[in-house]
Amino acid sequence: MHYAVQAAIARFPDRGHAIEELAKADEGFLSLCEDLAAAQAALARWERSDTPVRSARCAEYRELVRDLVAELAAELDRHAQG
Repeated sequence: MHYAVQAAIARFPDRGHAIEELAKADEGFLSLCEDLAAAQAALARWERSDTPVRSARCAEYRELVRDLVAELAAELDRHAQG
């Protein structure tokens, strides 16, 4: 399974099958999953950082992760309805 699909399923475990199917059929959705995985990885790196900008970068990446999760949810909902 694609690492990015796993990242999305970790956020929506009850929608795993839908995520897998949509990622196979829609490159845009897979790209969104990849963006989420990358943002989560960056957040994890910043959380381990000891640089002065750590707090600001963590806040930025947390917001990005929230936005991507919301976008994934919207896409899943949209495809579930149609």
